[in-house]
Amino acid sequence: MSETTTATRSLQGRVVSNKMNHTVTVLIERQIQHAVYGKILRRSTKLHAHDESGDCREGDLVRIVECRPLSKTKHHRVVEVLQRASE
Repeated sequence: MSETTTATRSLQGRVVSNKMNHTVTVLIERQIQHAVYGKILRRSTKLHAHDESGDCREGDLVRIVECRPLSKTKHHRVVEVLQRASE
């Protein structure tokens, strides 16, 4: 049997809410170019991520990866905190 390697999608974003138990809301921002006009547009997505240790705070920069569905809206987990929010 050969090993199956799964390509996990890694994203980074800011924690905008940590009010739930073991869950944080992460804002992912990206820039795209308009197809016709060429203008750079800013788009954002909010994702729920599993934070087992509960050490993420609002404003932290975190890296998240896809995983199996953990609840109805939660299918990412926090891998590491890249930068702490200044107090």
